[in-house]
Amino acid sequence: MTLRPGTRGQNPPTWPDYMASRAQQAREPRLVSFFAGGTLDPDTPIGEAPLVAMDFETTGLDSSRHDIVSVGVMPFTLSRIRPADGRYWVLSPRRKLSGESVAFHHITHAEVADAPDFSAIIDDLLASLAGRLVVVHYRQLERAFLDAAIRERLGDGLLMPMIDTMSLEARIHRQSWWARLRRWAGRPMASIRLHESRQRYHLPAYTGHHALIDSLATAELLQAQILYHYDWETPVGALWR
Repeated sequence: MTLRPGTRGQNPPTWPDYMASRAQQAREPRLVSFFAGGTLDPDTPIGEAPLVAMDFETTGLDSSRHDIVSVGVMPFTLSRIRPADGRYWVLSPRRKLSGESVAFHHITHAEVADAPDFSAIIDDLLASLAGRLVVVHYRQLERAFLDAAIRERLGDGLLMPMIDTMSLEARIHRQSWWARLRRWAGRPMASIRLHESRQRYHLPAYTGHHALIDSLATAELLQAQILYHYDWETPVGALWR
């Protein structure tokens, strides 16, 4: 199994090390090219980093049994979000839509009937992510589904560093001494879902569970988190996972 950052070991590699190693190991030309592009130096200030928010809607929550049904990406920096450059795709999943998932994201059987498979957007998606640091809200889900979808279509997986706005909220509102004191006092834990997290920063309420809108919402949330809790000089290596 390929070692990646976060894997237990004596000297776990950094994300730049991992990307360079994968560029040597991968066989699929598109993945070789993507990994060869590398990632940011961990010391890069977040205020100087080119970023892209990404969100998926899926047929369920298990990447081994479900599939991606829509993808939204939104390029941005801390100083500017570029909605005109966002990309959105509705896809035909290889696993059937369930009534529960349709009720969740409102993408119907009719909409996916003539939609392309995920394989048709791989080139465009990789181009949207290349050279940028990916930002998501709940990386365990987005990372697992992206890796599984690429692995199923190309025969090899795709992992990269990500900033997780949900994880940043957890650090502040669930792992801080104040959050622990609140739990000890019997107070409910603060929600770290996207909508409730945005409310804490007085960001506008958007219609949720639309991949493009949620990617925009995630980009705005990171901007607010950095403004309130970090600064533009914070190195990306302190934020990504």
